Amino acid sequence: MDLEKLRKKIDSIDKEIVDRLNTRVELAAQIGQIKMKSGDEIYAPSREEEVFLKLSETNKGPLDEKALRAIYRQVMSAATALQKKMLVVFLGPEATYTQQAAQNNFGSSAQYQALSTIPDVFAAVERAEADYGVVPIENSTEGAVFHSFDMLVETDLKIVAQVYLEISHCLISHSPIEKIKSVHSKDNALGQCRQWLGRMLPGVPLVDCDSTALAVEHARDNPETAAIAARNAAELYKVPVVSENIQDKSDNITRFLVVGKKSTGRLGKDRDKTSYVFSLRDEVGALVRVLESFSSRGINLCKIESRPSRRKLWDYNFFIDIIGHSDDEPVGEAIAELEKNCPFVKWLGSYPNTE
Repeated sequence: MDLEKLRKKIDSIDKEIVDRLNTRVELAAQIGQIKMKSGDEIYAPSREEEVFLKLSETNKGPLDEKALRAIYRQVMSAATALQKKMLVVFLGPEATYTQQAAQNNFGSSAQYQALSTIPDVFAAVERAEADYGVVPIENSTEGAVFHSFDMLVETDLKIVAQVYLEISHCLISHSPIEKIKSVHSKDNALGQCRQWLGRMLPGVPLVDCDSTALAVEHARDNPETAAIAARNAAELYKVPVVSENIQDKSDNITRFLVVGKKSTGRLGKDRDKTSYVFSLRDEVGALVRVLESFSSRGINLCKIESRPSRRKLWDYNFFIDIIGHSDDEPVGEAIAELEKNCPFVKWLGSYPNTE
């Protein structure tokens, strides 16, 4: 088949795709109207994950799963935007990794607003000034983001989804590396590049900033200063990239949470994750009894993190993630047992166990 015939065939397929996409969007809009009448959320992470899983099962290639998900993320984003103009707030400013995570999750058709602090993000969603918020919760190298944990305890918002983002740091500056006199970035980013900085910039002061993007803004205005941030931040502020991929570990992943007013539906078959926070009585075996509540029922407790409760000295909250949904019978039994043994238990949300 010659070039012109191949192009005509592609044109014909494109027309069919557009027609079918518009039909799909119209059907999604009808579903959205039903949801709004019943008071349900337009954004349904569990349903989206079901669609992604079905697409993966039917995909015969050569298009890989990652590309297929990216395409359908934009399709779903456009369909949601026709049903409701969704505002998503994130820990800003613009060009942070949190913004990338938000856009990866909600697509290009949502509206986005950067806020200065994690409490600001939670407050905007609580006051219904925004539909959803996106905040970092932990990094594979540097561990937990404790402000996010604290806000999950202090507010009634629920975790509705999680986003994993591969983090690739750049050294960004107007100066060559030998003339850099200080390096600015978020504390987590500095920690993720500690060994590289020790080798390449020994003795150069490291300065903590509120965000990686603010560090780039500072480097823009101070030629002998460098920032650690993503390439898109360098492009936004028009500051050259001196060196790429400077993180100490190649598999450097940050997990982000999407928070909203309602949790999401159940997927089943170990495709759900649920988060709780609880406190313990000050007595022998208290933590063991909690752990046994899950292990005795075959529930996988995949994360546990302690954090001062800030109620009194040496009192701690324990944050856990389990595989399963709060509607699962074994999970309900385990939590009922926790409530008998713990002075404080709070459900933080159930959401798709995507990675």
